[in-house]
Amino acid sequence: MAELAALWIVRHGESTANVAATTAEAAGAELIGLNHRDPDVPLSPTGEEQAGATGRWLAGMPRERRPDVAVTSPYLRAVRTAELTLAGTGIELSRDERLRDRELGILDGLTEHGVARRFPEETQRRARLGKFYYRPPGGESWTDVALRLRTLLADLRRDHAGGRVLLFGHDALVFVLRYLVEGLTEADLMALTRQHSIANCSVTSWSADADGRLRPDTFNDVRHLRQQGARPTREDEVGAEPV
Repeated sequence: MAELAALWIVRHGESTANVAATTAEAAGAELIGLNHRDPDVPLSPTGEEQAGATGRWLAGMPRERRPDVAVTSPYLRAVRTAELTLAGTGIELSRDERLRDRELGILDGLTEHGVARRFPEETQRRARLGKFYYRPPGGESWTDVALRLRTLLADLRRDHAGGRVLLFGHDALVFVLRYLVEGLTEADLMALTRQHSIANCSVTSWSADADGRLRPDTFNDVRHLRQQGARPTREDEVGAEPV
């Protein structure tokens, strides 16, 4: 199957739930205290600034290097990040539910402390199975996310062969795309999740080498935010996700 010429993924800007989750974890609370369902969580004011800064970075990119198309998670925080980033560029944006955040099922809205208190058996099961294969009741494992991203990549390679594609999504997707595009192992991927926290509006990218294979260019890069005067943040996603 033909390869893409370039692929980017931008994690959404800081959301109001990111801020709430960080505050709840620091306070030792069991519940994050969300006012929206996960798909409807908006960006925080800082997140709006980050998305605007990402848009200025994209606008300054030479036209021949810019993305041809963009695809976003349908979750509001990702859509808004995409809209602000793409404003005035003329780049076509579509939504794809395969780019949604990982679903946590019965653990949704709980801090790590809350999971341990309310579902100790799940904490034990997760420790036994490992982060990669553990699926919370009603939710998804990391392997489930990988399966849906495999189909998305196949569609992108078929529909945009030789093209340049920009994705907007969530922190788990950044890690899983590295796993898929770079052919990482479970051990490689889990080491990455222990070593890195994906920054809001960070850019991770790959470009085709002389043999037409995608090779990594940047990972979790926030230099554009600093250059544009926006404050980088590394807030966790909604819900408990242990290292």
